[in-house]
Amino acid sequence: MNQREKEQYLREYALLKQQGKPFFPYAVAKDSLMAVVTMAVIVVMAIVLGAELGPKADPTTTTYTPRPEWYFYFLFELLPFYDRGPERRPERRPVATTAGILTIIAMGYLTYLGAEAGPPTQIDMPTPARIEAQGGQMLAEYNAGKQIVAQSGCQACHVIGHNGNDGPGPPLTDIAARLPRQAIARTLINPTAPMPSYLELSRQDPEKFDAMVAYLAQLKGEEE
Repeated sequence: MNQREKEQYLREYALLKQQGKPFFPYAVAKDSLMAVVTMAVIVVMAIVLGAELGPKADPTTTTYTPRPEWYFYFLFELLPFYDRGPERRPERRPVATTAGILTIIAMGYLTYLGAEAGPPTQIDMPTPARIEAQGGQMLAEYNAGKQIVAQSGCQACHVIGHNGNDGPGPPLTDIAARLPRQAIARTLINPTAPMPSYLELSRQDPEKFDAMVAYLAQLKGEEE
């Protein structure tokens, strides 16, 4: 699965989750069917092909050459290239020491990037002062739309505030400064690939769709 297919899957999954398709019996039935098919294949192969049985282990023999299972052959062949020198001081093993240090740095850097990315179903962008000033119903609608957008899978391809992925879609932090509300609604219904269409959502749950549009129409950047 490439990046484009992954993003498409995340969006479709979020949309199906909003529609409330239950885990039971749909997913359970599919998993059960595949489990039965897999077990049937294993049983048939065991009956037809049989299982290879080697000679009994003899702990007294000195002629036995140990060999791994076939899926470990590549590791077995790497053994001659493994550093088996007696030296253990790091300063006298520059290659191994450098590789270890670079591995630790890479793990730390990737961990930092993952922590800074934030969860894909949360928007940390602060509420604009003009929305807070109005309060009441306007603030409630803004927060409701914010939650729906966060759970819709938009951040699989877009950045909103400090959350989401930087591409392939444009950032949505200031989408309202670039597009009017009607254009945002049209884009959600008739988007450009690979973005999925929210036409089905607009028909099945127009209140949720309107809440998404209303929230996006308020995003004019973090600096208010």
